[in-house]
Amino acid sequence: MKPDPRRMTLNHLSFPSNDVAATAAFFEHRLGCTVTPFGSSRLAKRPGFDIVIEDAALHAIAWPHNFHVGFELESVEALHALFAEFTDAGVVMKTDVFHHERGSRFFCEAPGGLLFEINTRSDASETYRKTFESQVAS
Repeated sequence: MKPDPRRMTLNHLSFPSNDVAATAAFFEHRLGCTVTPFGSSRLAKRPGFDIVIEDAALHAIAWPHNFHVGFELESVEALHALFAEFTDAGVVMKTDVFHHERGSRFFCEAPGGLLFEINTRSDASETYRKTFESQVAS
């Protein structure tokens, strides 16, 4: 069997920011990344992939209204705990925690304007649970 030339893994994400230091601090303190300088940018590391936070002064930012980064938590309890932590820390909250058929979630904004969705699929409707299963290549 021939290997699938389209099979790939996530290597990195790259985002512009109007405030690189504050955005990097959000990734470090709120999302548990390790952050290192990378020229005028910052490199935030998570297990398995990197996030490059680039200086927006180098290129104009024009975010589409629905562009966001999603992170998943294991439970509704963990979601509510992180929501409370973010709220107490003064993170810009775009929504409260709300239930969606694909699982509960909230949206917040990091310094620099990047929108985040923090969710859990632990309470997703049965209809959607099958879509969450990993597909194994044969």
